[in-house]
Amino acid sequence: MYIKDTNKIWIATGERAVYLEPSMANRHGLIAGATGTGKTVTLKVIAESFSEMGVPVFMADIKGDLTGMCLPGHENKHIRRSIDNMGLDYFGYDYQAFPVRFFDVYGEKGHPVRTTVSDMGPDLIARLLGLNETQSGVLRIIFRIADDNQLDILDMKDLRLVIQEVADNAKEYKTSYGNISSQSVGAIQRALLKLEDEGGELFFGEPALDIRDWFEVAEDGRGYMNILECSELFQHPLLYGTFLLWMLSELYELLPEVGDLDKPKIAFFFDEAHLLFNDAPKALLEKIEQVVRLIRSKGVSVWFITQNPSDIPESVLGQIGNRVQHALRAYTPNEQKALRYAARSFRANDKFDTERTLQELGTGEALVSVLDPKGIPGVVERANILPPRSSMDAAEESVVRDEIRRSPLGKKYDETVDARSAYEILTEAREKAEAEAEKLMREAEEEKARIAKEKEEAKAQAAREREARKTTGSSRRRQSALEKGLNSAASSIGRELGKQFIRGILGNKRR
Repeated sequence: MYIKDTNKIWIATGERAVYLEPSMANRHGLIAGATGTGKTVTLKVIAESFSEMGVPVFMADIKGDLTGMCLPGHENKHIRRSIDNMGLDYFGYDYQAFPVRFFDVYGEKGHPVRTTVSDMGPDLIARLLGLNETQSGVLRIIFRIADDNQLDILDMKDLRLVIQEVADNAKEYKTSYGNISSQSVGAIQRALLKLEDEGGELFFGEPALDIRDWFEVAEDGRGYMNILECSELFQHPLLYGTFLLWMLSELYELLPEVGDLDKPKIAFFFDEAHLLFNDAPKALLEKIEQVVRLIRSKGVSVWFITQNPSDIPESVLGQIGNRVQHALRAYTPNEQKALRYAARSFRANDKFDTERTLQELGTGEALVSVLDPKGIPGVVERANILPPRSSMDAAEESVVRDEIRRSPLGKKYDETVDARSAYEILTEAREKAEAEAEKLMREAEEEKARIAKEKEEAKAQAAREREARKTTGSSRRRQSALEKGLNSAASSIGRELGKQFIRGILGNKRR
């Protein structure tokens, strides 16, 4: 009979119970094995134990089979056999659901996961997009110009328009900020186009996820299971890399140094980790290596689940202290080499041959090696993994939707907010400039029409005057000599009368 240690994480039973020291969980872990050997069961058992200890958990759900953790498990012959063989009834083994929150970058099967372009910053975006030094420098200039002009870059449309605005006015910015070549701008735009095609416009925006929400515990004191739907996300490696790069950077910046704690602050599980590392952007690999190496002092436990330890880069694998290795198959030379590699990663047990045992393990069995309280790797144990208490089946979509609807985070994240930012400010400025230009052109057209009208009127007046002069000249030629005489007389009389009138006005006596 085993004696249960309630202060440790019970993983499996062999000749004795195998426990994981919570204080050593921040030295990270690996769950490996061929398809169908029980990796997901091990993941669930460890995650459930963390939750019961009040440690929140984050899990990337690749196959959709982690959704059942929101439901209590149910008995079948395999689970019953495990319960009987391990004597779990004696310890009050019971089926139970765990507090779960669902997230989805695409916002379809969970609360949307977003961040802003400004929060991610030019350096991380440049590294993620694989920009060279010159292109990265141009992107930093673009962000600096936006900051200096109080233009918040929150989403992809903000970034696109700011880039276009800077490119259109590159000559004006050159003196103050440096050269902004059209070639570099074009390279940035092409790289962003690929990210947009994978769904980047959904990831960048508001309200941005506050990663501290993943550190919450339920009312009963159990840590929340934060499950990220990844079945579609994994089909878009650039977007998945963007999410992970942001998440790991945010996590590292957020948490203070705390050293070794009695238990982790949070545990992260990355299922199908070989997909994570295959063809991953260099920036993401570097960030994962940095975080795994340094984040343990911040109280974070990171677990990778994959088929073979060789799927994990050496720089990451060297930081992993706790290992659960399920059966491996070795039918090809490469598989045999991987088998030997996995066997040599354990501290040998004199009671069995590790390499041979790896090929003999049945479903649910594993070789387990964990760190002792002093951080020393324990001798490898052959053991049977405990059964999980939550459901092994994926939850129905209606169940997941109900969980999402009940979650208080819905009010915080489900509705997209399109705040006034660079796009709105620049669009308004452009519209104002276009309206002003249209007004000036309209006034210019009106002035042009007025001048044309005045010219036409002047021409018409000149024509009338010419016609009048012609008419007047002809009439004078027809005057008779008598008329000229009368006119002459009248002129003389008029001059005389005028002289008299003038003298009267001036006060001289008339005689």
